[in-house]
Amino acid sequence: NEHDIYKVARDGSGAVRLTETKGYDAESTVCQKDGSIIFTSVRDGDLELYRMDSNGKNVVRLTNAPGYDGGAYFSPDCSKIVWRASRPKDEKELADYRGLLEKGLVRPSKLEIYVANADGSEPMQVTYLDAASFGPSWHPSGKRLVFSSNYGDPKGREFDIWGIDVKGTNLQRITRSPGSLRIP
Repeated sequence: NEHDIYKVARDGSGAVRLTETKGYDAESTVCQKDGSIIFTSVRDGDLELYRMDSNGKNVVRLTNAPGYDGGAYFSPDCSKIVWRASRPKDEKELADYRGLLEKGLVRPSKLEIYVANADGSEPMQVTYLDAASFGPSWHPSGKRLVFSSNYGDPKGREFDIWGIDVKGTNLQRITRSPGSLRIP
């Protein structure tokens, strides 16, 4: 499967291809201040985060750790990023991850939330939930994050919305709605 990133006008016209690499270029979001784009790509052999100018130029790799990095978002002032990541914990998990990746597949059942500066520097793991946490987003203050997670469900099928400070403190369950975010 080939995935690339395009830029279009609000009405859907004028599509311009911004990436043209083999494999997966997707999961992109735009900085509202300068139009730069953060995205996930397998261009260097692993699923990592990259940033590029709004015209697709000046692509820079932001993460560099074995495992899946994706679903990134800019903070309100675009000075920081938040994303979900799955890091293999041992050689067996790493071999399994790489074997699936060679087939164009991933199995990230455990995802943790990370933050970093917008240039990828000073990455920090925020959650240590050993659960599937995804969809991280910034509170307008830039001091808290919200995300979805199956943390707390022994069967791993019920997802709720959680909040946490960007430093990884003050974890708070926001919703308690059985079945509302259920994964079959």
